[in-house]
Amino acid sequence: MAINLQKGQTIDLRKNDRGESVYDLSKVTIGLGWDVRKQGGGFFEKLFSKEAEYDLDAVAFLLDGNGKVANLGKTVQTSDGRQVGLYQGDIVFFNSMQHRSGNIWLTGDNRTGAGEGDDEQIIVKLDQLDQSYQRIVFLVTIYQGRRNNQHFGMIENAFIRAVDARGKEITKYSLSGGAGMNGMCALVFAEAYRHNGDWKFRALGEPHSTDNFIDILKQHYTYSN
Repeated sequence: MAINLQKGQTIDLRKNDRGESVYDLSKVTIGLGWDVRKQGGGFFEKLFSKEAEYDLDAVAFLLDGNGKVANLGKTVQTSDGRQVGLYQGDIVFFNSMQHRSGNIWLTGDNRTGAGEGDDEQIIVKLDQLDQSYQRIVFLVTIYQGRRNNQHFGMIENAFIRAVDARGKEITKYSLSGGAGMNGMCALVFAEAYRHNGDWKFRALGEPHSTDNFIDILKQHYTYSN
């Protein structure tokens, strides 16, 4: 049975709730899901209003033994002339969806949160990840949340979960937007980290007011600010 986590709680990813080593970490799916809270209003307001589009982006930071991102990648030019930074570094995000090692990658982008199940997924081959990576931090930001006045206080049924290579759910951490999430446009959900030769998973639930993961990166996870 999957373990439901509370904020700050830590588990061993390989073990079940009875302490038995049963989970296959050769490929772990980190699934993230969320719903936009339905707004109130009268019949005609609901009839003629358009459902707002929320673009939530999943991001993973791969950290070294000092808890920092050692490789910030490079800046490349896209086919339409845009400059894209952090490409092929130790950050997996919408402009660099697969790590250069091939052992961690981001799947597609769901812009509405509609439907059941995971809205975004980050796949990690934990057993094959190089020893230089000691922690992986998983976070979600609301694209242009500040401009559009969108924040996690408007999100409900948010969760992060880990599923092993055989499709067995290992753990899940659920949280919903409350007063403490108002004005918060980014959320550090959880982290996986090495401990005594295996992997632990910790529920964090740390909100941030910025809607840009680079602000969080610079403030907490780089060698030079």
